Amino acid sequence: MKLYSYFRSSAAYRARIALNLKGLPYEYLPVHLVRDGGEQHAPAYRSVAPEGLVPVLVDGDTTVHQSLAIIEYLDETHPQPPLLPPDAAGRAAVRAIALDIACDIHPLCNTRVLKYLGANYGLQKEGSEDWIRHWIGTGFAALETRLAHDPARGAFCHGDAPTLADIMLVPQVFNARRFGIDMGRFPTIAAIDAHCAELAAFADAAPAKQPDAE
Repeated sequence: MKLYSYFRSSAAYRARIALNLKGLPYEYLPVHLVRDGGEQHAPAYRSVAPEGLVPVLVDGDTTVHQSLAIIEYLDETHPQPPLLPPDAAGRAAVRAIALDIACDIHPLCNTRVLKYLGANYGLQKEGSEDWIRHWIGTGFAALETRLAHDPARGAFCHGDAPTLADIMLVPQVFNARRFGIDMGRFPTIAAIDAHCAELAAFADAAPAKQPDAE
């Protein structure tokens, strides 16, 4: 397998965690999203990913983009260990948490969104960081309440084994800390993140451990 990745991309971070949890070896193909205007805009990469985003997984003749699709593809093609609960209600709960992050938090803080706001509305670096803190904080406040009162929560978001929900949560916590959000406001989320950090699959996927880390 080959994974087009960028060390600081939270979406690529998710794919790396999933590959590690499955114990699947892969070739890391770095795509620098900032250098020289962004390598994702190069024609060679656009032939792989017309949208110019990471991650992209290449598995033989199969190419999969979008982190959620990649993770579910890996779960279907390599079922052990499972990344979704065995019951319909559990799967719905885990997918809902994943979508809280993938749809409601992450897109608002994406680099290309911030670049557009800067170029077209004059949003400066300090304003961009305030924007990020606001939207991560708003999303985490709701997620904290949900997780804190969820009887299905265990050491992880759902039960005592890592699932898709944890794969999505950990990179978002990394982003929160990167932009100075006090995780003491979200003790349940922080505790789950700390538990995940004890697993090599999560620790080895961290941005600082990637070959293109700066």
